[in-house]
Amino acid sequence: LSTLQNTGIQRERERERREERERERGEKREREREERGEREREERERERERERERREKEREGEREERGREEERGERERRERERERERERERERERERREKRERERERRERERDRDIERDIERDRDDRRVECESERERERERERERERRERERERERGERGERTREREKREREREKEREREKRERERERERERERARERARERERERERERERERERERERERRKKEE
Repeated sequence: LSTLQNTGIQRERERERREERERERGEKREREREERGEREREERERERERERERREKEREGEREERGREEERGERERRERERERERERERERERERREKRERERERRERERDRDIERDIERDRDDRRVECESERERERERERERERRERERERERGERGERTREREKREREREKEREREKRERERERERERERARERARERERERERERERERERERERERRKKEE
């Protein structure tokens, strides 16, 4: 009986030890499963954190790209606006230049008209003066002829006086021809002076246009430098 009891006790103890080992193994497996679960949770959390960081970096990159794109767009918009302003300034400068050119041409036309009026007035004055002088000369000549005829009648020397008168008439005719040629030469000289003044005005206009072109080139050069 004692032996049976001891055997039973040993078996019971052995069973208890097996159960204890089994329980410990179960607890160990449970701990390992919990530890694995914890590690997996931590890994998932780290993965989620990495994913959040990746998405945040992507969003940050997109924001930066949008910012750069907006900045490029703003620079381009400002550049387009500056170009439009430069174009408007060039247009205003062209209008001012055309206005100056029109004003200069108007002044030149007025100056030319004034010169022509002065020339015509001088010509008229000379013509009137010449006519007056010729009329006075004719009057003096008529008076001389009248006195000459009177003297001829008084002296009875009509034949000789007639020849003298014809001689004087021929001389006067020569003188008139000479005066006529002189007037023609004077008119030709006056026309030549008028042509020379016209050429000089044209040269001055060309010099002014060249100066204006030079100023325009200088303005363009400064704009390019700016």
